[in-house]
Amino acid sequence: MASAPVDMIQPRNRLGRTVLKWFIHVALNGLGDIRVIGRENMPASGPLLVVGNHFSFLDPLAVIHVVPWQLEFIAGAQAPNAPKALGWIRNLWHTIPVNRGTVSREALLHAQSVLKRGGVLGIFPEGGSWANVLRPPRPGAAFLAARSDAAILPIGIDGLDRFFKNVRFGKRAPVTLRIGKPFGPYRLDRKSSNPREQINQVGHEIMQHIADLLPEEQRGFYSSDPLIREAAKGTEIYPWDGVVEV
Repeated sequence: MASAPVDMIQPRNRLGRTVLKWFIHVALNGLGDIRVIGRENMPASGPLLVVGNHFSFLDPLAVIHVVPWQLEFIAGAQAPNAPKALGWIRNLWHTIPVNRGTVSREALLHAQSVLKRGGVLGIFPEGGSWANVLRPPRPGAAFLAARSDAAILPIGIDGLDRFFKNVRFGKRAPVTLRIGKPFGPYRLDRKSSNPREQINQVGHEIMQHIADLLPEEQRGFYSSDPLIREAAKGTEIYPWDGVVEV
């Protein structure tokens, strides 16, 4: 990758993010048994798109915990599955907000600018955490991957959806973060008569890379087991189809 080292990118509110990152380290290590596999796969430079499965509102914290950069995040303007008391975390980090159910052109342009200047951007392709198996992606992550020269770093997050259940029973919650090898970048065929189909294909390839980092039973639509794929039917229904998040 020919670009500036990601550590040279100056994120907004560096001090606030540094404090928050320290808080996340303390909380996750104190309450959980965190195992990280594949740290050696993290590149030293950007532009880089960090993607992962989204089964829990804690997933962004796990990504912040494991990567060495104060990455930018593109995330839903609302967090309906997260306790309202934790809203200060997203506010302190200053995520790039997306109103689900809309095109959110401004957010996509902002995200593209992060990648254009060699930065690191985090995004969860599924667009929400309403299920605990992999679902088909929303187009945002694939669009950003195809419209930039960014490599893509997949992370499989296993155990955070059961985190508080374990803590309530006085157990240290086992969480495994598997970091895959970077892949991409993607480039669209400008002469294609069906660019949306190309975007969809990129999205499915991104999800397959994430699936490879998860236990088979969590791979949902990307499992090699037809029974698991059948059991996942219904989870692909996007809760914000026809609804604008405000």
